[in-house]
Amino acid sequence: MEVGFLGLGIMGKAMSMNLLKNGFKVTVWNRTLSKCNELVAHGASIGKTPAEVINKCKITIAMLSDPAAALSVVLDKDGVLEQICGGKGYIDMSTVDPETSCRINEAITSKGGQFLEAPVSGSKQPAETGQLVILAAGDKALYEAAIPAFDILGKNMMNAFSEGLTLADRSGLNPRDLLDVLDLGAIANPMFKGKGPAMLQNNYSPAFPLKHQQKDMRLALALGDENSVPMPVAAASNEARSMGLGDMDFSAVFETLKVLKHSS
Repeated sequence: MEVGFLGLGIMGKAMSMNLLKNGFKVTVWNRTLSKCNELVAHGASIGKTPAEVINKCKITIAMLSDPAAALSVVLDKDGVLEQICGGKGYIDMSTVDPETSCRINEAITSKGGQFLEAPVSGSKQPAETGQLVILAAGDKALYEAAIPAFDILGKNMMNAFSEGLTLADRSGLNPRDLLDVLDLGAIANPMFKGKGPAMLQNNYSPAFPLKHQQKDMRLALALGDENSVPMPVAAASNEARSMGLGDMDFSAVFETLKVLKHSS
């Protein structure tokens, strides 16, 4: 399988090297072309521009530093948009804001190309060892075509806790997918794994009553107030107890956010 790779910073270099070591043909580009040399020594080819990489490869991955760089690579002269067309896919694995991702998606698809946003959770070491968590959303056919590469780059793929679960629900995501993501890699947390499924079932059998948590949170709030640090999440325990949830498990704080959802 041949893929293009745009952006050879700490993450991009490690990711493209993994692809090379696992038998992929990789054509690379970086704004500073000298950064391609180490990868060329391991068998990569160089594209002089993003457009040249797109022209050569059916699937191209980008891992860029910020939204401005992500847009520039797509929209500027000799950029992705000059060569993207039907039958070609573009996967942006950079971490960018939703507006940037939407602009890139509109630009790519307007030319007939396929687009996938696939930001990752993980840093240099997971990138080097193929243990990134890949959060993919977009064109399903492109996602399926990219699975061989994703299998090398990450240990799991996801299509897309109180505030997090509520945000997931309101954003149209399956909250259970969020729980799966939170159980992966460096962001894994036994508390999320233990409490999350019960919270989604409105099961608040007390392991630690919320009224006791409220006491602890009031101490935290007082300290935050002394140091001028706003703590809206900590304040939610007070709201939950005022709703008559004091004898339920402390995870019942989730109910306060449901109320906000329905009132907004």
